[in-house]
Amino acid sequence: MARIVIIGSGASGLPAAHELAESARPGEQITVVSGQSTFRAGSATPWLSARDSTGFDLARNLGRKGVDFSAAGARRLDPGRNQLELADGQRLDYDILVIAAGPQPAFDEIPGLGPEGYTHSLCHADHLHGCVQDWNRFIAEPGPIVVGAVQGASCFAPAYESAFLMDAELRQHALRERVPMTFVTAEPYVGHLGVDGIGESRERIAAALRERDIAWIANAHVDRVESGVMHVTEHAAGGRAARQHALPFRYSMMMPPFRGIDAVAGIEGLANERGFILVDDCLRNPRYRNIYAAGATVASAACAAAGEHKTAYMIDAMVNAVARNIRDQLDGREPEARPTWNPVRVADLGAAGLAFVADPEGALQPAHGAGAGDWVHMSRCSACDVGSVPGSPEAKPIHLR
Repeated sequence: MARIVIIGSGASGLPAAHELAESARPGEQITVVSGQSTFRAGSATPWLSARDSTGFDLARNLGRKGVDFSAAGARRLDPGRNQLELADGQRLDYDILVIAAGPQPAFDEIPGLGPEGYTHSLCHADHLHGCVQDWNRFIAEPGPIVVGAVQGASCFAPAYESAFLMDAELRQHALRERVPMTFVTAEPYVGHLGVDGIGESRERIAAALRERDIAWIANAHVDRVESGVMHVTEHAAGGRAARQHALPFRYSMMMPPFRGIDAVAGIEGLANERGFILVDDCLRNPRYRNIYAAGATVASAACAAAGEHKTAYMIDAMVNAVARNIRDQLDGREPEARPTWNPVRVADLGAAGLAFVADPEGALQPAHGAGAGDWVHMSRCSACDVGSVPGSPEAKPIHLR
């Protein structure tokens, strides 16, 4: 009887469990290990809603698919013995392991960063309450905003979306003229998105920031954050420190640097220096051939330019490939499924939006495209009141030319 253990119960772990359950043979056992008993989704727009994020009971929902569940959390992996030690001391034996836990924010790498410091984060549902609470206070007493992504961040789209949605909300409250906004990013240029740009992303994002009177500092290194002040070093193209900035703020949301989970840190041949999982083209670890990885925990050369950036489309492709390859391996066939690394990024601008799609493989001429308009905003809402804010830049649709 094959024993499959999945570490992680988020955007990659849950789909992996469902896909593996659908293809499971009689007697095969699938177990999901998580550090929490309830799934709670984060939000890209906490300042627009004070509602708690929705959630559901993991054990009950996975049980309906015949999947076992442990909320003890993963303490340490022993790949040589095919064992996973849980935080409660229990050890799980496995034949196949899927590492699908998202990376953990490394707020400690920058003094003053994060919910325990002076900036907010969208990285975990637990962070959203503070975002909402302080945003409501900010609306009552507005001031400067600093928003963006620090060095080592692996998510840039949420930073842009945050800036645009803050702008839209402030205009709705007729407060925008009282709030100077600065976008700070470790990207070499705005619109880089971790993949050296997609189509016209550089021009379009720069234009959207300029239209909304949002200043920006690119190629930036956040040195430290103090109460109400962010200290930033702006670098020249060659990496030389060019200018120092002391940016005042009353509200700040910065995407942090990330590292892999502690359970795999320092395991030679499994994870890189930051704890991201090393994989081959089939998402299987080169040294431990019964370990696969999917999601933001994967270390990939395609994302080396600005961190281990993964979009939802890429994660879905990875999960599908992992499930197919595990089925093949268990059935005695050589795994051959490979994910498609198509970056797809969508930025909600409040009522309009921008979408960037790149298809870098499978064609003689890679396809790159950009789209804009209210449909992007609608695609980001399951149930919302889609409409333009009168008098705001997003009230004017952005048309492709």
